[in-house]
Amino acid sequence: YADIGIHEDMLADTVRTNAYRLAILRCWEQIRGKVVVDVGAGTGILSLFSVQAGARKVYAIEASVLAEETRKVVKANGMEGRIEVLHGRAEEVELPEKADVIVSEWMGYSLLYESMLPSVIHIRDKWLKKGGLMLPSEATIYLAPIADVEVEDRLQFWEDIGSKYHVDMSALKPYAHRCVTRKVQVKPVEMEDILATPAKVMTFDLTEVSAEDLSCVQGAFSFSCYGWSQMQGFATWFDVLFPSPKPVLLSTSPYSEDTHWMQSVMSLDEPVQVTQDTRVSGVIKITPNNRNNRFLDMTLKYSIDDREEVERLYPMDDCR
Repeated sequence: YADIGIHEDMLADTVRTNAYRLAILRCWEQIRGKVVVDVGAGTGILSLFSVQAGARKVYAIEASVLAEETRKVVKANGMEGRIEVLHGRAEEVELPEKADVIVSEWMGYSLLYESMLPSVIHIRDKWLKKGGLMLPSEATIYLAPIADVEVEDRLQFWEDIGSKYHVDMSALKPYAHRCVTRKVQVKPVEMEDILATPAKVMTFDLTEVSAEDLSCVQGAFSFSCYGWSQMQGFATWFDVLFPSPKPVLLSTSPYSEDTHWMQSVMSLDEPVQVTQDTRVSGVIKITPNNRNNRFLDMTLKYSIDDREEVERLYPMDDCR
């Protein structure tokens, strides 16, 4: 996370950054004069917001070499006496005191991709005072069936490109199909491509969830389609809730303003015709990848009306 490009994307995401700023400032009565821990501080912007809300002391934990640059940001804002940047892994740092508040922007694609949530849980269990404040405090993953004409357009490319060069490239179309549909794709989904009312498939209480709970999370779903369409996949997204006096919701839904998280799409092997009240039901399971626990394995088991049940594994590896 020392790559400045990642932080440019996050800071340019005004939906994300303003949601955190608003939530922190709305919690000023709980933060004023208190100790805050910023887990995965990055550029330190959440630490700065915490001081603006009146924090007595902020411990900004950053594992990457960006920590030295974060100290410069703190100094440039005249907050050296209030913010202490700790360079190290959350699981290894030692704090001189317990914390009243934990703030962290730990979410990845589909909520849990490259997630720092286990690190946040470690800090919570070791350093947060009983009854302390978690920002955010709750997270929910949603799932919906979708139409996705982009897949068809990408495959049609191999039919059309030959005419430009007077050759036939269509033999690559099956291979292109396997490549496109093999794993999770991170991309925007248009709200009009949602084919049924989205389902909440997983909700996490961040004041209680354990690292063990994250080793395998799953949820059931059942959809009744709106009307005639080609169903070409499923999409997931998430929201997080901040428990300020006037709660703040940060949503990555296709129905909300765009964020850098976009949505995560799992394509079907072949499109399926759906009509009004077509029933789509099943279970989604998310587990850390065995070779790299920052990556995910997403397994879908589903049936459409009376068709045979399908089970597919969708790796979520290098999404950058």
